[in-house]
Amino acid sequence: MIHLRAPAKLNLSLRVLGKRPDGYHEIETLFERIDLADELTFEDGPRQLTLTCSDPTLSCGEDNLILKAARLLQATVGASRGARIHLVKRIPVAAGLGGGSSDAATTLMGLSRLWGLELEPPQLRSLAAQLGSDVPFFLSETPFAIGRGRGELCEPIPQAPVLSHVLVVPNERLSTKAVYEGFSLTGAPPSLTMMQHALSNGSLRELAEGLGNDLAPEAIRRCPVITLIQSHVRACGCVGAGVSGSGPAVFGLCTDGTHARTVAALLGTRSPRTWRIELVRTDHP
Repeated sequence: MIHLRAPAKLNLSLRVLGKRPDGYHEIETLFERIDLADELTFEDGPRQLTLTCSDPTLSCGEDNLILKAARLLQATVGASRGARIHLVKRIPVAAGLGGGSSDAATTLMGLSRLWGLELEPPQLRSLAAQLGSDVPFFLSETPFAIGRGRGELCEPIPQAPVLSHVLVVPNERLSTKAVYEGFSLTGAPPSLTMMQHALSNGSLRELAEGLGNDLAPEAIRRCPVITLIQSHVRACGCVGAGVSGSGPAVFGLCTDGTHARTVAALLGTRSPRTWRIELVRTDHP
């Protein structure tokens, strides 16, 4: 039996460069892996693949990326073995935090170990890219990476600091596909050079200035409460605030863990109980 964590991600910056001929959008994003994580258990079984989940509202059928990843791996290597997979779900669904993508990447890694496969990293990344744009990032050995293409081309960023955030997720869910479909290109986006420089130097001020997400206006149009959350986060003392992915999750950048706890406590007194408030930080190996 193998137990693995499947961490969530934040998009500290997300720029949409335009639509591609294949229907996807060309993007440039700065990923950060955070310590909010699902947990996956893989247990040897017959050829059949089965999935169970701690959240009864989550589908465990063929539409789940975990099973899609498992079947893709099984078919690719011609595996005659199956597995019993159990998911403990902690990452909010359809919040822009990459939970499904992380679960898929972790499934590729978990089953590769369980079945004794000796796949090279490029092979795993190729399979991951077939499952979703964010999936390859979760195979990265570093917690920060630049994502290009549709997000699947990842350039790891070494020697980055540990960041502390307050994460706020409302009850609403947003479809990534729908947000992208409603997105309008408004102009030439800035590069990520400033963000990379800020990470290298540990400059929170520079990092806060570079926080941005081209999908945020469409996410806010579909889920106006995002604006209120951002306002609350800034008013409670965060250095900066951003929307992750296609939303509606909002993160507030804090100076350190103590500052994050202070902000979270203050937010708790000013926010509806329906908002989920989490303390998160960079998930270093």
